[in-house]
Amino acid sequence: QVQLVESGGGLVQAGGSLRLSCAASGSIFRINAMRWYRQAPGKQRELVATITRGGSTNYGDSVKGRFTISRDNAKNTVYLQMNSLKPEDTGVYYCYVEETTVDYLDADYWGKGTRVIVSS
Repeated sequence: QVQLVESGGGLVQAGGSLRLSCAASGSIFRINAMRWYRQAPGKQRELVATITRGGSTNYGDSVKGRFTISRDNAKNTVYLQMNSLKPEDTGVYYCYVEETTVDYLDADYWGKGTRVIVSS
């Protein structure tokens, strides 16, 4: 079983920055991809950023140019650097990991989320 723990959320003024971290622990064979999602109350969860095992990255249009996803494979940790934050970035940010197990099956895991509030 894999556990994900997010950290780094908080309250910030518009235009400010935050860095989110997500550390994966437990029985990990191979991580295929790490992603960040976010969700505001009453709204659908949206994909914010992805980084694959090969290192390629993708971003949602609303955050492109402002957010950067990165990883430290040795530590099984993914980061989300968020700059030029806007009030519409407010929400709970969730870490997601897709893993290939020792049985060569795909499994996915979600963190509990970390809350980000951007004030105007």
